[in-house]
Amino acid sequence: MTTLLSTLLLVFPFAMTFLAVARAQDKPAAPPIPKTAAAVTPIRIQVVISRYQGDKRISSLPYALSVNSNTASQDPRGSHANLRMGARVPVMMMAPPTVNGKPVADVPTPDPFQYQDVGTNIDCFVSPLDDGRFRVEIVVDDSSIYADDKAATERTTKGHPTIRSFRASDSLILRDGGTAQFTTAVDKVSGEIVKVDLTLTVVK
Repeated sequence: MTTLLSTLLLVFPFAMTFLAVARAQDKPAAPPIPKTAAAVTPIRIQVVISRYQGDKRISSLPYALSVNSNTASQDPRGSHANLRMGARVPVMMMAPPTVNGKPVADVPTPDPFQYQDVGTNIDCFVSPLDDGRFRVEIVVDDSSIYADDKAATERTTKGHPTIRSFRASDSLILRDGGTAQFTTAVDKVSGEIVKVDLTLTVVK
């Protein structure tokens, strides 16, 4: 009897260990830990187009764009936002036929006007960098009509609109709250100086 009891006491711990291992093997594998979600940072980009006559500022037009900067963006340039604002201006392409200074009503003529897009187009790409800064790629395309003054009419026909255009693109590195002058250019006709300033703000 003593021998049997000793044998049972010796075998019992091994049996319990084997049972625990078997149960552990029967349990389903734990689900994999999900990967960390891509970091998304809401960004506000402000673009200010200013015009100067000498040192005097004569106009300042601000534009704001919102971009969700995403570390997993599929576009190598970064997250994208754009702005389109403007109007279509009729431009005379040909004058109707006249006789003795009077228009000829019976002669069919094509439409003498074509429409030209005038306004501001902004394309912006934002991508985060490892040190907390952001790379901003921006394209600004701005067009407007000259005022009917001497500077505008010396090189054009009076009574017809003259459309001026401005286009620039560049890449900047900015921190939260950072401001940089995107570009500066001089209008050859009016002598105005055009400056474009860019400000980046992280939306809390």
